[in-house]
Amino acid sequence: MEVVTSFSDSPFLWFFANILAVIPNIFAAVSQPELWLDWLSWNNTKEDKQSLMRFIYYGASIELFFIISAIITIYTILALLFRPLMWKTVTTLELIANTTGRFFAWAGLTMVLVQIVIIFAQRVFAVSQITIGFGLAISFDVSWWAESLKLYNAMIVALCVTYTFVQGGHVRVDLFYSVVSYRTKRIIDMLGSILFMLPAGILIWMYSWFFLWRHLIVPKPSASDTVEKLVMKARALRWNVETIGFSPNGFNAYFLFKVLILAYTALILIHALAFFYRSFLEWSEGEKSEGKYLDLDIRTSEAAEK
Repeated sequence: MEVVTSFSDSPFLWFFANILAVIPNIFAAVSQPELWLDWLSWNNTKEDKQSLMRFIYYGASIELFFIISAIITIYTILALLFRPLMWKTVTTLELIANTTGRFFAWAGLTMVLVQIVIIFAQRVFAVSQITIGFGLAISFDVSWWAESLKLYNAMIVALCVTYTFVQGGHVRVDLFYSVVSYRTKRIIDMLGSILFMLPAGILIWMYSWFFLWRHLIVPKPSASDTVEKLVMKARALRWNVETIGFSPNGFNAYFLFKVLILAYTALILIHALAFFYRSFLEWSEGEKSEGKYLDLDIRTSEAAEK
């Protein structure tokens, strides 16, 4: 459903028009999935190209923002009326953060092992290629493996960010947080998740979404393009996946770094909601609920001994 009123003309009218368009937009997306998902069965047809362009547009669109905002608002109201649902949501979202972080933390060990193999291949065996695998082996130049180390490091940074947040591992610049009361801390946490985590995550998603697709297809989509303009561009659409490395035989899948930016942003957005819910529950239930259901790793020698 197209909203005629622009934000510059009347912000309030624009806002309420988009709110009213939520249900029609959801109905249109559910009832006509082929308009934006037909490209998944890629046959290089006109319909495939147009559906891909629609998918790119709606992936970071105002319509999607208002749909998700409406769903989260309704869900939050239900969770406020039924507190066990809110606690279950917190533990589920924190489980996603912990599981993702604990799994991709092994990328650090992978990075070390690959670096050891590179050193032995270059300094001891003096070979130019490394082959890994049994049966279906993977063989690339040593420079490819060396440049791939940056991907493992990016995985740790991007996919372990919310895990580190849950575990309390991020550095906190504390100016007045430690001297305020317990409930004031929870209010600061709630405001931080709503005023800082969510807006920052939304802005990063909007720009990184088109940043990714600009390295996958041509003509390159722009964040300022309307859906009609992108559909018109579909006539000349073709895949142009970024495969250029920094050296002739270097790592050739740099588009994966753009995918990691989106994954990082999605984790931030998900955990902003979890952190808001936890802060609200701890604020409303008092100090007895601090750290309730929190799944922390063992970090102290006393706890390890127990």
